[in-house]
Amino acid sequence: MTDTVRTHVTGGVATVTLNRPAKKNALTTTMYAALADALQAAELDADVRAVVLRGDETVFCAGNDVADFLDHPQAGPEAPAYRFLRAIARFPKPVVAAVCGPAVGIGATMLLHCDLVYAGESATLLFPFVDLGLVPEAGSSLLLPELVGRHRAAEALLLGDPIPARAALDAGLVNQVLPDAEVLDFAHAQAARLAAKPVASVIETKRLMRAGDQDAVLARIEAEGAVFARLLDGPEARSALTSFLRRDRSGPAAGPTAGAASAGRPGPR
Repeated sequence: MTDTVRTHVTGGVATVTLNRPAKKNALTTTMYAALADALQAAELDADVRAVVLRGDETVFCAGNDVADFLDHPQAGPEAPAYRFLRAIARFPKPVVAAVCGPAVGIGATMLLHCDLVYAGESATLLFPFVDLGLVPEAGSSLLLPELVGRHRAAEALLLGDPIPARAALDAGLVNQVLPDAEVLDFAHAQAARLAAKPVASVIETKRLMRAGDQDAVLARIEAEGAVFARLLDGPEARSALTSFLRRDRSGPAAGPTAGAASAGRPGPR
């Protein structure tokens, strides 16, 4: 397990922490692999009854690390990014997210797979895929319209408008907005409540709520990935990502992009 992704298990709760604050928790290939491994381990561990997914009080995840992403394109179903996407989409136990600061690209789309999402007042969700010459990933082109409606999803996915915490609450993307200093403890408390409940009932209730959706989500992840890979080789995406990388290297450290291949401000997916 890389030190940039830390996992700690206590009281039936596995806490998975994105731990690369100097780069705004931008995900690398190694981090994707560690996240996939952490979820697999939590699924197989009978003592784990719930998972908390968190960053820190300043940033959740700025998306993909662009330099790493350009050096290690996430192509093919066995690429670490897609291993992680499948793992979180299929994960049978409850996942609670604690979100402060930016959640960009994959940092935003992974939240659509979480069962409970608690946001700090500083939280902002951003889906910058189109601006990067790419398309959404993680099944977000299916999940986001289902959650917020087609018109609100179009503002987020086509226009790339940021979604502040209170707007995310109004849209049903998060469960509650709290002061930043309270988010992590509150998310852990909610996960502990879940861990104390009858495990089979919790797992079966989650399965029934998602019955009929999982195959469609996995199919959409695959379809998005195919288009994403095609556009990634196009001039618009390469130009946008290269420009971002040039700005990032000439300015203060920032986390790059978004999900399995997305990107975002501040950093591609």
